[in-house]
Amino acid sequence: MDCIFCKIINGEIPSNVLYEDKKYLAILDLDQSYLAHCIIFPKEHIEDYTMLSGENLKEMFEIAKNVSQKIIEVFSISGVSFTFNYGSLQEIKHVHLHILPDKENENHLDIQEIYAKLKDED
Repeated sequence: MDCIFCKIINGEIPSNVLYEDKKYLAILDLDQSYLAHCIIFPKEHIEDYTMLSGENLKEMFEIAKNVSQKIIEVFSISGVSFTFNYGSLQEIKHVHLHILPDKENENHLDIQEIYAKLKDED
């Protein structure tokens, strides 16, 4: 399968993991225009959010709640958005939930600096 998220799950592509369990992975998105933008996705290849069970949705939003609270604390964020893209707006056909902080990356921290700050809080 030529899915970038499946390759990340299989360890073929490196990523900055913020959370991992048997079913899900949360990583920093490569696009850091917004400070600490991250994504959560199931390890099972599921194409889009319409195919998620209620249990999947509940689990993903619980992870999103915990990850976003850490981002809010570490970077003094005042708000976040949670977004699923679908159809023509879904660039990668493996369902993923974006956590988009309201703060632009005005200090231009790179992904490794952001990751280090979030991991220091563990």
